[in-house]
Amino acid sequence: MRAVQAYRFALDPTARQSAVLASHCGAVRVAFNWGLAQVKANLAQREAERSYGIPDDQLTPALSWSMYGLRKRWNQVKDEVAPWWAGNSKEAYACGLARLADALANWRDSNSGKRKGPKVGFARFKTKRRTARSVRFTTGTIRLDGHTHVVLPVVGRITTHEPVGKLARLLAGGGARIASATVRWREGRWHVSFTVHAERAQGSPARPDAVLGVDLGIKTLAVFSDGRPPVPNPRHLNAAARRLRRLSRAASRKHGPDRRTRQQPSKRWLRANAARNRAEHRVAALRRDGIHQLTTSLARTYGTIVVEDLNVAGMIRNRRLARALSDAGFGEIRRQLTYKTTWHGGRLLVASRWFPSSKTCSSCGAVKTKLPLRIRTYVCEGCGLAMDRDENAARNLASMVERTVAGSGPETRNGRGADRKTPPGGAGGRETSTPHRTPTARIRRGPSPTPGESLRTLETQ
Repeated sequence: MRAVQAYRFALDPTARQSAVLASHCGAVRVAFNWGLAQVKANLAQREAERSYGIPDDQLTPALSWSMYGLRKRWNQVKDEVAPWWAGNSKEAYACGLARLADALANWRDSNSGKRKGPKVGFARFKTKRRTARSVRFTTGTIRLDGHTHVVLPVVGRITTHEPVGKLARLLAGGGARIASATVRWREGRWHVSFTVHAERAQGSPARPDAVLGVDLGIKTLAVFSDGRPPVPNPRHLNAAARRLRRLSRAASRKHGPDRRTRQQPSKRWLRANAARNRAEHRVAALRRDGIHQLTTSLARTYGTIVVEDLNVAGMIRNRRLARALSDAGFGEIRRQLTYKTTWHGGRLLVASRWFPSSKTCSSCGAVKTKLPLRIRTYVCEGCGLAMDRDENAARNLASMVERTVAGSGPETRNGRGADRKTPPGGAGGRETSTPHRTPTARIRRGPSPTPGESLRTLETQ
């Protein structure tokens, strides 16, 4: 199977190379801001002419928002706008214009309804202080040099902080090729990420017929439906909170930067701030490593994994749970399971956001009206089942998967046993005063619902 993968390595550039990389990132910002100024000036000119009653066909021609149109205009005026442009790779300016074109396209699609999700605002100018420093190379000399060096356009040969032998062997065998390289200042140092088009062997999970329900939580990070030991929540941020408070107090006592008075930070503040940043980067690295180990283990073992479609963006609005939810990384767990199950030959099923996994009895299927978070043991009044709340939810997720006879493949059904939603007239009764006849030709009869079956279908990712 063909896959697009990213290999990221930390760099150890010299002082001159660090300055060159920073110059390239600045060139990206300059090209972006120049293009945005041109677009805004063109829009303002056309709007002013339209207010004077000039017909649309006589207005100033609209400026192209495409990357190629902006780049053509840039090549015509770059000697006047940036006389120093030759000191950086042409890819830096192309990267800034490409990002501007994407931002404008996202705004246009969002306003027209083509883009789903929250509304996207119009592009804004990038500042040196707040903008993440990064540059993308798509052409030129992009390759690995041995097991400890990479070569990038204009920058040259850079030493890596970690070996690149794995990617080097993959490239030497002809099973992959480098499409682009992105250099970014992240976590207090420079990193390079190679986008690689690779040929991956189709994997097979150790238990292809096994179904696993995974219930994510704060007290316990993951609880499983097959009796596998639950994964405790490491709470990396809480563990480092005391050290972070101490380092933050130490930095606050130093003379830091002040934008109002243009005060430059002192050397002691720079050292204290770097120490605080290193502690925060360590928390992020520990969280990322733990999630990778968990998701890789699940994807390699189980053929079908069922998780919930959690509304993480809405959950973190609760100020009492926002910190713990952000530290757990629910969204990252689902994102990694999505592509890792594909790599290893499994599948990921995402239950509906409204499926009452915690309120449903995994034994008899009874559903509670309310179940506060403070109640950690599920007790069913109907059958007398008593078990951990999270384990009960994990079992309900696993029971939603229904396998057919051998050879016909897996499928999912609703609680009535049909593979499509029931028409309004066939729901058992009349919803209005006008009688409705159910078209029998469109109904697929199925077996009677069994206890514990879900009334929600699954969304295949």
